[in-house]
Amino acid sequence: MKLTISELGKEYKNGLWGLKNFSLEIKPGILGLLGPNGAGKSTFMRMLATITKPTDGSIRWNDIDIVRSPDTLRDVLGYLPQDFGVYPNLNAFEFLEYMAAIKGINAKPARKRIDELLQLVNLVEAAKRPLGSYSGGMKQRVGIAQALLNDPQLLIVDEPTVGLDPEERVRFRNLLSDLSGERIVILSTHIVSDVEATATHIALVDKGQLVRKDAPENLLKELENKVWEWTVGSDDLPVLKQKHIVSGTIRKSNGVQVRVVCERKPEANAQNIPPNLEDAYLFFIGGKQK
Repeated sequence: MKLTISELGKEYKNGLWGLKNFSLEIKPGILGLLGPNGAGKSTFMRMLATITKPTDGSIRWNDIDIVRSPDTLRDVLGYLPQDFGVYPNLNAFEFLEYMAAIKGINAKPARKRIDELLQLVNLVEAAKRPLGSYSGGMKQRVGIAQALLNDPQLLIVDEPTVGLDPEERVRFRNLLSDLSGERIVILSTHIVSDVEATATHIALVDKGQLVRKDAPENLLKELENKVWEWTVGSDDLPVLKQKHIVSGTIRKSNGVQVRVVCERKPEANAQNIPPNLEDAYLFFIGGKQK
């Protein structure tokens, strides 16, 4: 099972490129697609989901070009878009029956599969309630259930935790981790903690281009001895942010404890500390020049 993206590009009518020269090979596991809003992540997701055609390049699923033969991938694809919507007057079971019919799944196996998925996403007790009464997290769980109806080999989820409360976010991350197994899961987000908690590999995207793809531990290893912590006065903070990548601040009684990503020791009293993925994200996405 392999997804190969080669020199992929998408140009819009205004001449702007949403994605350009994007190449990536993806194998089973969870790939965290991480980048700021507007980086090109959703453009990439829509092309993978065969909704949008690329301007340049190719997408190959097990060596078959899906631009020419989209049904090859559609048959094994599960997709939860960023703007996933539900029919508020239907309950979860009715909605999933409707989605199964759209996907061409026969009624009897569909009902069995829906029962399994409602158990998986912990919605059995709420299955007969109208979707309009669901919380944001519950709707997202219905969304992941519809994406899994055909037991996909490729599962794509685009910004799935935006607007969720912390408890729902943790539950959703755990669900994604449980689902990975022998399938490819692509999680697109700008929330570093979502990727940190789930991804086996991370692809950093900025301004429509792939900045870096690596395992989380390799990104962290590269930042060893480049993250520093010390305390500054509140008035010194604006100048410090202009000079360095500040990845965190904590207000204290004697000033502001700052966390800074920097190649060399920035201040005499700065202490070296272990890096995290937030540090790596800021360092690789446009921060190296500071």
